[in-house]
Amino acid sequence: MEKVHAPGSEVTISFCAAAGLGLQTAEDLARQMLTKAGYYVFSTREYMSRVRGGNNSTQIRVSRKPVRAYVDRIDWLFALSPQLRPNITENITDDTKILGDASAMGQEIASLGRTMIDLDLAKRASDLGSPKFSSMIVAGFIAGIFMLGEDSADTLIEKRFKDPDLSDKNKKAFRVGYGLGVDHVGGTPVLQVPDKPDNDEVFLDGNSAVALGAASAGCNYITAYPMSPGTGVFTFFAKNAKLFSAVVEQVEDEISAINMVVGAAYAGARAMTTTSGGGFVLMCEGLSLAGITETPVVVHLAQRPGPATGLATRTEQADLELALYAGHGEFPRALYAPVNVESAFRIAGQAFHTAHKYQVQSVILTDQYLLDTGYDVRRPDPSSVPAPIPPVRTDIDYKRYAFPAEGEYVSPFGVPGYGEGFVSFDSHEHTEDAHITEDRTLRKNMVDKRLKKKEALKSEALPPIVIGPENYDTVVVCWGSVFEPLKEAMEILGSRNTVLVACEQVYPISEELCRIMKSPFRKIFVEGNATGQFSRVVRSQTGIGADELILKYNGFQFTVEELVAKLGSLLGVKS
Repeated sequence: MEKVHAPGSEVTISFCAAAGLGLQTAEDLARQMLTKAGYYVFSTREYMSRVRGGNNSTQIRVSRKPVRAYVDRIDWLFALSPQLRPNITENITDDTKILGDASAMGQEIASLGRTMIDLDLAKRASDLGSPKFSSMIVAGFIAGIFMLGEDSADTLIEKRFKDPDLSDKNKKAFRVGYGLGVDHVGGTPVLQVPDKPDNDEVFLDGNSAVALGAASAGCNYITAYPMSPGTGVFTFFAKNAKLFSAVVEQVEDEISAINMVVGAAYAGARAMTTTSGGGFVLMCEGLSLAGITETPVVVHLAQRPGPATGLATRTEQADLELALYAGHGEFPRALYAPVNVESAFRIAGQAFHTAHKYQVQSVILTDQYLLDTGYDVRRPDPSSVPAPIPPVRTDIDYKRYAFPAEGEYVSPFGVPGYGEGFVSFDSHEHTEDAHITEDRTLRKNMVDKRLKKKEALKSEALPPIVIGPENYDTVVVCWGSVFEPLKEAMEILGSRNTVLVACEQVYPISEELCRIMKSPFRKIFVEGNATGQFSRVVRSQTGIGADELILKYNGFQFTVEELVAKLGSLLGVKS
């Protein structure tokens, strides 16, 4: 198979350690140092569902060009804890340098038919005062092999460890590792720093991007019952609540979370709740309440494998149909699926704009891989997000559910206390002034009124991202986080008659996607689920679905190499 990168252009580093040993600290420091030094950096993490123990891993791709996807290849493996899992061991090759503590890992590495470089971490960390210093030694070693300078992490360490004594000890551990790294490469960095253009770039992960996009759209009220992988967006808001002027409520369950959001939105807040699949199921009745009351709310649904608890900390794209059909009765909604970090920022803002413009419910579908992945992006511009739509000032004759004038889709949205009108709210079918009714004609008219919004939602649906030649005979369709690894795979394959179509809005689908689907070309859908859910949704709206499917549903994300192999096989392109 053709390599994902040219020799000398990229280095891939993987860390493996039990939860509680400071793996995230080592990753964060290494990533920040390398970004500051001028490299292009991509990082992602996977973790087991436990507070301590197990064996978690992080991948950092360090490159002389932009990189945005997970790869199988491991150039440097820092193995700090026993019981490496197959997602790591299967990708160790003769070219992989394995480093760690021989006393802890030597026998296991030998059983794999490999040799390791002994950093004697246990003794070195013990000499410094704690086993946890092993991760800081590793961070120093990485700085050493890139020749970043032994003081390259001082400011970062001081920021992370406020206690001066603890900060000094971590600096010592870092310098121990740095010296080992420099000695190992003989004073020549493993990768030269690229000539990077002077762009206004920052390192941003999916969690931060969703939160910043929502905040830029005016989100000032957020609720959640913590549930991985959706908690990161909530904690980002909690850390920055004062900056965002936001109310942040950790509640007792997901039923409370959705109902509080509906109530806050009724009162005029720009409200969002964040959850995962199991929590979203509990929100269905509240979502239906928002549907009949035409209350604009946003739900961030961070997908993970089910059914039930499934794989609580893994990734999958299997909740699309859940989001589409959630809530009893029939009412319109908009479903979005960010394809990368920049998209996550922009789509979060779009979700709020749509919810408030059409008084509907927007669902943002992400997944663990997207949320826990980060790389260099142009600094997001909050002013690019549509400005909040203010409520109307009500008059004495205000009717919350007045039938819209010809050519319009929504009733005037007023909030209590802003104007002279009485702003009512009811979960039953209602009259224009929100009184309960069982009039069958009025019932039909109210249903038609709500469903008519779907026409506008479809007319304004985001067109897909289309990458490839103008003349083609094959369309490769994806949605959400599959985009970046698939894009890189297709660049490697270099097929001249194939286009990539990536969808950020998955319901209603755009007229442009409908046109593409109705074309006579071959259609291959790539999805992170077992049944081709997006293909089925597209078929339900166009009558045409996938000719072939590439699916993955083992709890892990697609890698560039496996997409090169699977797509190359379907396209008849040798890699």
